[in-house]
Amino acid sequence: CSSLAGIMLLEVFLVLGTVIIYYLLSKKKEETLAFKEGWWGKGQKPDTEEDTTIQPFKVETTEEELSDLFRRLDQARFTEPLENSCFHYGINSVYLRKVVSYWKNQFNWKKQVEVLNKYPQFKTKIQGIDIHFVHVKPPRLPEGRSAKPLLMVHGWPGSFYEFYKIIPLLTDPASHGLSDEHVFEVICPSIPGYGFSEAPHKKDFNSVSAASVFYELMLRLGFNEFYTQGGDWGWLICTNLAQIAPNHVKGLHLNLASVTNMGFIHLLSILLGRYLPGLFGFQDEDVRRMFPFLKKGLYRILLESGYAHIQATKPDTVGCGLNDSPVGLAAYILEKFSTWTDLEFRNLEDGGLERKFNLDDLLTNVMIYWVSGSIVSSMRFYKENLQKGIGTQKHERLTVQVPTGIASFPNEVMHTPQAWAQKKYTNIVSFHFMPRGGHFAALEEPELLAEDILQFVGKVEKEQLWRKK
Repeated sequence: CSSLAGIMLLEVFLVLGTVIIYYLLSKKKEETLAFKEGWWGKGQKPDTEEDTTIQPFKVETTEEELSDLFRRLDQARFTEPLENSCFHYGINSVYLRKVVSYWKNQFNWKKQVEVLNKYPQFKTKIQGIDIHFVHVKPPRLPEGRSAKPLLMVHGWPGSFYEFYKIIPLLTDPASHGLSDEHVFEVICPSIPGYGFSEAPHKKDFNSVSAASVFYELMLRLGFNEFYTQGGDWGWLICTNLAQIAPNHVKGLHLNLASVTNMGFIHLLSILLGRYLPGLFGFQDEDVRRMFPFLKKGLYRILLESGYAHIQATKPDTVGCGLNDSPVGLAAYILEKFSTWTDLEFRNLEDGGLERKFNLDDLLTNVMIYWVSGSIVSSMRFYKENLQKGIGTQKHERLTVQVPTGIASFPNEVMHTPQAWAQKKYTNIVSFHFMPRGGHFAALEEPELLAEDILQFVGKVEKEQLWRKK
């Protein structure tokens, strides 16, 4: 009888052992995300091989485009704002009139086109659509050094132009008072459907599709190992890229890190984290930014995510109006640049827009959407990423093994503590609470962001962290 019990016990252990080994092995296998081989061009995919040549590209503008724009600006209809409403109802049309007046009388698009063209730009066809990108090499390199490729990805309602102030700090750090221990060559693509990248012609182009396209772009440029950086959608695209190609991405730097898979501990930390911060790995700054959670979490999400709900469900409807009216487009985009830079700016008549940015930069970004006619396709990216529900995608369940650096800016709409980020990004080598700045970090605080990228890459390189994944 005892030998029978022993055999049964042995069988139980064998079964358990098999389950555990299977679980460990399958988990290991699950760690990478499949490259998404898509074809996003019009109609049927042709049998011929794709043209992989890289063509130089310049932003150009015609007199017809400009006269059409001015006609629309002249014919704009404005609605009176409510008294003392500031930016609480969205953009304030008293201030919007000032913007439109500046746009018509002072803003010089031709001059801004020259600014856009000061960095080399290119287009190449990937998975059936034209991909636009800026590619800037260092003007000079210290003896015996090579430039490190850095892919920087923007989000909505931004564009590749967001990186124009940070590019020189990364490609020529010494001239800007920064350490030149690491010098970068910077590649800033436009997400398909944004700016001068062709919009996908088929449904289901999501963040994994974009990551796959950009991975192909980096390989086509001859980069087998590279760093990636992103905020907003750039956060998700770069995260997915690190999941698809962990052996090619040396490091992932984010200025926004959102966690979409919330577990029981997350929920418990929302309830108790204010009172027992140490138990949940919260620092004082986490507590300050997150609590009271109803006000700084839930209400804030509800107040500020209406646009996302529209764009994740019926983007084309509202997009039609924005694509037809430059004033409507500016109102929609500039409101985000106000609130996402600092929520307190809602209390100001002018939305605080010129405290951190100038109108030339803001209108250049709006014009990129206007001249490319890309607002509708840019908004569709929300539907493609969110229509199946939050937390349902494979990439959301997978962790990221690649060395990760997070720059946490205080005025980001939602704060993610390191204790939460750690569950997703298992190899965080640098997490910094930034002293100031909001959502559009590269445009608003280029020096702070550049310094954080430089120190992060320094850590990864010094310890050759990517080799230890």
